[in-house]
Amino acid sequence: MTSAYLYFLSIIFARTAVVFFGCVIGLRLLGKRQIGQVNIYDLAMIMALANAVQNAMTSGTGNLTTGFVCAGTLFLLGRLMTAVIVRWPKVEQNLCGTSTVVVSEGKVIESHLRRSGVTDDQLELSLRAHGFSDLSQVRMAVLEIDGNLSVVPYETAAKN
Repeated sequence: MTSAYLYFLSIIFARTAVVFFGCVIGLRLLGKRQIGQVNIYDLAMIMALANAVQNAMTSGTGNLTTGFVCAGTLFLLGRLMTAVIVRWPKVEQNLCGTSTVVVSEGKVIESHLRRSGVTDDQLELSLRAHGFSDLSQVRMAVLEIDGNLSVVPYETAAKN
């Protein structure tokens, strides 16, 4: 390897490290809610962020400043969107969707499963992962906005 090539690689390394730490700080500023609950909006933002900073890391047609301006803009928009969602919850319902009851009183609600794009096999797999071998044990199962399944068994519901 020539010294010019090693220099080029060290520049790429440094630029990537700078962009990485800039993104970590930006994502941290978005707050735990943004990090902990990935929905369609968050996924789109992460994809746009990745595109915005890739040239800055690799010395492509963009530069470090351009990458940070793009990333900063995305972080600012993410923070603004969070503020809008907190102030007007209806925006979150329209943008991110709502939770869907897929099992009620031990019976699968097939229309809700179909609308959510979940198969019976996927539901059964999730129920088994929660420790339920039979639908008769499940009072209610809710498909949450983030794709996780929340399950309320009969015995827990009866105690409350």
